[in-house]
Amino acid sequence: MRPMEILTANELVSGATVYVDGAGHWQMDLQKARLFSDDAARDGVIAAAKATGRLVSIEIEKIEIVNGKVVPNRLRERIRAEGPTAPYGPERQELGEDGHVSL
Repeated sequence: MRPMEILTANELVSGATVYVDGAGHWQMDLQKARLFSDDAARDGVIAAAKATGRLVSIEIEKIEIVNGKVVPNRLRERIRAEGPTAPYGPERQELGEDGHVSL
């Protein structure tokens, strides 16, 4: 069985992580991403997206459906979809004098 794939990119102006949906629109909800199993269809969407000049870092991501939800196989894409693993705000650990965060 061929793995399912989605397309992800970053909007050039905002930097937001976006996913192409079934209608061909790029939006921020991973769960609305179009699932591809056909290379020709996927490659056509990539070509059209590149032609707009509005997206960068267009990538093919392998995914699985787990409990009815789209779950990217790569940790990198899971972080992009769910947000950073380090907190923002006052609870965020600051760099020490040597420029490193303690582990």
